This record gives sequence, structure tokens and C-alpha cells, in this order.
Amino acid sequence: MDIEKTDMTTAPDLSQSLGTGPVPEQLPVYQDFLPPCNNGCPAGENVQAILDLAQSGQHEAAWQVIMRDNPLPAIHGRACYHPCEPVCNRESVDGAVSIHAVERFLGDRALELGWMPESDAEPSGRKVLIIGAGPAGLSAAYHLHQFGHDVEIREAGSEPGGMMRYGIPAYRLPRDILDGEVQRLVKIGIKLTLGHKVENAVAEKEAGGFDAVFVCVGAHISKRTDIPARDASKVLDAVTFLRDIESDAQPIIGRRVAIYGGGNTAMDAARSAKRLGATDAMIIYRRDRDHMPAHDFEATEAEEEGVTINWLSTIKEMDTDATTITIEKMELDEDGRPQPTGEFDTLEADSLILALGQDIDSDLLLGAEGVELKEDGTVTVDESFMTGYQGIFAGGDMVPDERSITFAVGHGRKAARYINGYLTGLPYVRAEKHSLVEYHKLQLWYKTDADVSVQPSIAIEQRVSGFDEVIEGLSEEQAVFEAQRCYSCGNCFECDGCYGACPENAVIKLGKGNRYKYNYDLCIGCRACFLQCPCHAIEMAQPDDPRIVAIREETT
Repeated sequence: MDIEKTDMTTAPDLSQSLGTGPVPEQLPVYQDFLPPCNNGCPAGENVQAILDLAQSGQHEAAWQVIMRDNPLPAIHGRACYHPCEPVCNRESVDGAVSIHAVERFLGDRALELGWMPESDAEPSGRKVLIIGAGPAGLSAAYHLHQFGHDVEIREAGSEPGGMMRYGIPAYRLPRDILDGEVQRLVKIGIKLTLGHKVENAVAEKEAGGFDAVFVCVGAHISKRTDIPARDASKVLDAVTFLRDIESDAQPIIGRRVAIYGGGNTAMDAARSAKRLGATDAMIIYRRDRDHMPAHDFEATEAEEEGVTINWLSTIKEMDTDATTITIEKMELDEDGRPQPTGEFDTLEADSLILALGQDIDSDLLLGAEGVELKEDGTVTVDESFMTGYQGIFAGGDMVPDERSITFAVGHGRKAARYINGYLTGLPYVRAEKHSLVEYHKLQLWYKTDADVSVQPSIAIEQRVSGFDEVIEGLSEEQAVFEAQRCYSCGNCFECDGCYGACPENAVIKLGKGNRYKYNYDLCIGCRACFLQCPCHAIEMAQPDDPRIVAIREETT
């Protein structure tokens, strides 16, 4: 029988193209990457580690991980705009993990059971003054206390919380939750002095013998605008309006209320007006929905409650008795900027609430040598959050950055690290971040649909009749399920995919919690483990890669 022979001189070298053979072109190496949720959190939380513990029912341990970076998880689970979620790799499959809902569950469980943060710091003998009891101040105070420093917060208001209390309505952030998380900070030893307005930061520092000061006064001054012929008695600013509600002052607004602005504060003012009995709450905003500064869900919830939003509109004038507002229709140019059209319309309103942004009262830093203040009251700081005056730092709304409680808490955490370095003489140096792992790098061989858990909300009629919390929390079962939706992007979770896929038994299990290592004497570089790793915790590298060389040296 004739047997056809293959001409081996022309056959492709499959061993080289597949990376196999006596000398592999590439070898696998385990590598930790940065998950997009962690990268997207302004507060610096280790989101992935939190979800890992929560999904196995280790709720207190998960909460302790949050507390390493953020002392206000029950607040953040409600009022944070969760920038970690839009970047979640699961968003490309069936919806991002509801990270904020899991954080809220853990935060509420901690308040319910009285959990306290772990700490082993020895007293340092150093004193730090925090000016302002808002999110940045509370965060900085907590982290400085965890470093062992003696911390005092001085707050001008009669209640702590800053704009969390006076800028976020109770239907989004119940006051018992806010008070509970603040009181936990007092219990661990942070001194909180209320009703004490600091007039001069430098004088306060010297008089109190403080080694450092962190200034984090909130943006409480509303921006104004010139509206021809307006009646000042019928015009309110949104910050004062919301503050009066919190103080039980019950502002007089009438039945028809117009709100000028398109940010989250405008949405809160309009929704609060409905709760105070306004039959018509009308937002006037000069751009369209796609260009509004408010988060989309805020506008959606406002519309659900009967708020009317007049997009592409700006106020031109108000008559002297403040019952008629003339608005001009706008259109967006190719750059997205609003341009007048010359078309006008009128709205009937009993009052007008201005929600055009806020500025800072930074008079307490006036005259401080080396301190540079901007027109809006913000202060210039260096990378360490220090102002031009030695030992005085600033953060939160005081510095140019995005204004939200999460950014403020992140500022407090970072500033505390730099302040600690300043006090100890051991400057804080930020660690380098791992490379970011993106969706296209995942090998989701186990992909299944598991839709995001929906937080229930109370009925519309109940929502607009008072300030009860609108969005409810997840049950324990739902929170565990939601945490289990995490892909553990970029970090090994010991699924045994690499172990089972290796044809040469080159993967060695090191025991639960210790992951794996490679026996490179057996590995042929076939990439089977790499292709089976769902979370991209394995990379293929050259045999002379320092990581591989180091492992070889360890095993010889």
C-alpha cells in the first residue's frame, strides 16, 4: 500500500507558533491588575476586596475593609453617585454590580450591630485641628486618629455633617444614618466642637497649640445672577432654601415654584418644593438633558414626582410682583453651548429658587502668609494638600475639584496621609498603581446572565407627601447575590481554571487563600492556563522576564 509522505521541509513549525517546544517563546506568570471599580472610586475604596468578603457572608470583615478608606459607608451607600459602577466590566454584559447597594447594606448592618473600626495605632502626641465637620473633615479626622494623632473638629454649625446635612434632603440621606456614622467617630475619640466658627485659621492654630490644621469649609454661598426687575422677597437661593427646611424654618414658596439651574441641587430643591406642598415645581435650565450637570437618575426621579423640567430655557426677566417669568428659548451650537433664539415664553410662579452653584467663604485664610485664594474662594494647594502656609492644609470644597461627598472623603483620606507624613517627618509617597484590566482582557468562559438587584422604592404618593427615604436597601440575600456578580477583574480568586487546564501539571496549588505558582521546569508555554483565566490574572511573558526569573530563583 502506498503511503503519502509529507514534505517536512515545507510544513509549518507548529511548536514555535503555539509557543511549545523545548524552549517556550513565552511563559505564564501570575499578575495582579487594577480593577476598574477600584480605579473609579474617588474615596479610594478597595471595592473588589469588599465584594469578595461580602459574597461569602463575611460582612463585618467586608465593612472593616471599607473603614480602612472611608468612615461613612452607610452615607455613601445612599448619597454617593457611585462612579465605580459605570466603569464596572460587568456593565458590558448584564449591568454593573450595584456596589453602592452592597456598601449601604454593610453600612446599615454596622450601625445596627454597633461594629467599631479596628485600630492599633499608638498615641503620637501630635495635635491636629480640622475646620469643618463635612465629609472631608470627618474623613481626615478619622484617618488622622487612626494614625494615632489627637484630633479636634471645630464646626460653625449647630449640627455636624456640613453639606451632607444642609444640602442633601432627608429623603436621600436620613438624619439618623448621618448622625449614627458621625457619633461612631466621636466614640473612637475624635473631639467634635459645634457652634465654633473659626475666624482666623493661623490664630486658631497658634492659640490651640496645634501641630497642623486641615481647612475644609463647605461651599455654602450661593452664586447669584442678575435678573431684571426681580422682587428680592420672592427669590431664594437653593442652599438657604434647603438649609431652612433642615432647620424647620419652613420657607414660604407658594403653590407655583420655579427653580433656575440644572444640577443636583436644582433637582433636590424642586423635589423638596413638591414635598412642601407646591402644586407646580418647574425647573428652568439653559441646556438639554444630555448636557445637564445633574445625574440622570436625579432628573428621572424628579419627573416621577411631578417636577416639570424646561430644557433649553433661560430667564430673561421677572415682573415686579414676581408672578410672571419671561424665559427665552435656547439652542445648542456645534460645541454644545446654549445660544439665544429670540423666541420667548412666560411661566407663572409665586417664587423663584436659584440653584446656580456655590462659592466658598475662605475669609479665615485671609492674610495668611503664602496662601493664594481664587475669586470663587478656593485655595491653591500643592500635591500634599498643603497651602502656602506651613502646616495648614486644605481640601474638600476648598480646593478646585469635583464637588461631591465621595471626592471630599477622598480628599480627607489623602490629606490625612500627607499630614501624617508632615507630622512624623516620614513623607507619604503614593504607591504606583497596577495596570488597569479592561473588559476585552477577560476570558469569561463561565458567563451567565445575572441581572442587577433592584432596590425597591416607596410609592410616589408617599414620596411627595413627606421626607421619608425614597430608596430602600437590599436584603442580606440580595446583597450577597449582588456581591457574587463581581468578576474579580484582574485578581485571582482561585477558581482552579488554570490548574485544571494545564496538560503538564505545571500549576501548583498553594492552599486556600495562597493562590498558585508555576513549575517552569514542566511548563511548555502552551497558554492553556492563560486562556482559561476568566479574570485575566495571568500574563504571558518572555522567559527572561524579571518576574519569571525571580520565581525560578526561589525554586532552585
